[in-house]
Amino acid sequence: MPSSLLNPEIQAYIRENSIKPITQLALQKNPFPGVDWAMILNQIASRQRAKDKLPTWYAAENIMYPSKISVEQTSSETAALYKSGLVSGESLIDLTGGFGIDDYFFSKKVMQVTHCELNTDLSAIAQHNFKVLGADNIQCISGDSLNTLTEANKQWDWLYADPARRSDTKGKVFMLKDCLPGVPDLLDTYFKYTTNILIKTAPLLDITAGLNELHFVKAIHIVAVNNEVKELLWVLQKGYMGSPELVAVNLAKEGIDTFKTFYANDTQAVYGMPDKYLYEPNSAIMKSGEFNAVGNRYNLTKLHRHSQLYTSGSLINFPGRRFMINQILPYQKAEMKHYAEGKKMNVTVRNFPLQVTDILKKWKIKDGGDTYAFFTTNIDNEKVVLLCSKA
Repeated sequence: MPSSLLNPEIQAYIRENSIKPITQLALQKNPFPGVDWAMILNQIASRQRAKDKLPTWYAAENIMYPSKISVEQTSSETAALYKSGLVSGESLIDLTGGFGIDDYFFSKKVMQVTHCELNTDLSAIAQHNFKVLGADNIQCISGDSLNTLTEANKQWDWLYADPARRSDTKGKVFMLKDCLPGVPDLLDTYFKYTTNILIKTAPLLDITAGLNELHFVKAIHIVAVNNEVKELLWVLQKGYMGSPELVAVNLAKEGIDTFKTFYANDTQAVYGMPDKYLYEPNSAIMKSGEFNAVGNRYNLTKLHRHSQLYTSGSLINFPGRRFMINQILPYQKAEMKHYAEGKKMNVTVRNFPLQVTDILKKWKIKDGGDTYAFFTTNIDNEKVVLLCSKA
């Protein structure tokens, strides 16, 4: 990345134009003929994507950005801050440093962080930004992280990796063996240099499949931001042989919801008909698959084995959405024409043969409003519609 981009006039231009559409700017004449116009536009586009996701970087002056794709793929500050709470000690080595968001937050919890990055330009960008942000306890090394590990030949408190999916595996089932670095094959090597490993994966990875590929898994953190699962965090501790703890966390603007249990919890659900209140688990809990454990923890009745909706006679705090059930309708033509056809409501399906788009179209329902309609199946295998309002 050329240092000419740090020219004060160019930096001012980047900041001033960060709210304008890139398509509009691209049609303009380059006001800095000595600098590649595409590179300036990339800085603006990447900074735009950083505004909400990376406010610390967005607010700082003289930050250098990689491609907008790299910014899209990196952790958000919200997720990185949560992740940093899982590590501590004297030293951490990041084998897949990238743009360096995670390492910046790790550096506030660990005395010395080593950022390894195969891409020379990306390594230089991260190093520059760490200096700008005052993260002086991060060392950047460009090159193969495995070589860095073996050459240093020392013990680290933590080893961190965010494996990237190989480009030739698109369309295949997401497996860790299809990523770089190939963590499953390298685990024994990694454990020569540490006792603790933290691995970040995309939420596409099936939890059971991940456990089959890894060993010594002590905990799995399912991290959602504003009810969208963003990443899975696998905590590995050398020699650990117990059942992994499952932590489903939703980092929302209103606060943090955390639900903890253990993998393959064998608790049994209590089933029953809809009562006064309805509960829908947040996306992190949905990803965990521990639906019986959730119902038991909060003393709730489950509507059906496959519906993943819960009910109770009194309102409780719950990690997800809460509703008051106003009407319970059988899914039949007469009831639908009277109560739903042509109405405005928010439709959700759970264990129902039709998709939301099909229901909206079939009954001419307008999306939105204050009514929340859950199309689901009850314990008697009857198709029902629960008309609710937020509780």
